[in-house]
Amino acid sequence: MAATSYTGTAKVLHWTILVLLIAQFIFAWTMPHIGRNTPVTTLISLHFTFGIIILAVAIVRLIWRATHGEPAPADGVPLWQTVTARILHWLLYLLLFVVPILGWMDASRRGMPVVMFGLELPKLLATRAPGWGWTGDVHGLLANYAMLGLVGLHVLMALYHYFVRRDGVMQRMMPGR
Repeated sequence: MAATSYTGTAKVLHWTILVLLIAQFIFAWTMPHIGRNTPVTTLISLHFTFGIIILAVAIVRLIWRATHGEPAPADGVPLWQTVTARILHWLLYLLLFVVPILGWMDASRRGMPVVMFGLELPKLLATRAPGWGWTGDVHGLLANYAMLGLVGLHVLMALYHYFVRRDGVMQRMMPGR
């Protein structure tokens, strides 16, 4: 018999990424603008650290999903909604990888150290690498527009299933179910 709910591990990883993303956006919106000579402040360092943690959790989550699958679509959900939901989820996964990597590349290009638990991570680009100045702009655009837009759409669709369709789709990812 196919599972009707996500596994406990999948739920923990899902909600962990949400909490990390909320913290990440708070850091991003409150940290100073990063310009040519901006020193790495605590907020900037936290933003870098949380970006790497989000990337790591996303990797674990994708591995978990690949090895454990997902529950079958809920009864009565139209095929177009199932397909659309899958596309939305894969776009979110893509952004959970691309956005932190672009941020890491931009930090490297700017000569800003990315430190995790006291260890400096390797640079992805040389300092002032020519031709890579776009990484920070694309990082910000994808995070502020694509990521927030898709997360907002994801939340709206979950609420639609909960309040309008009342089909149990949202409850499949709720803790304790």
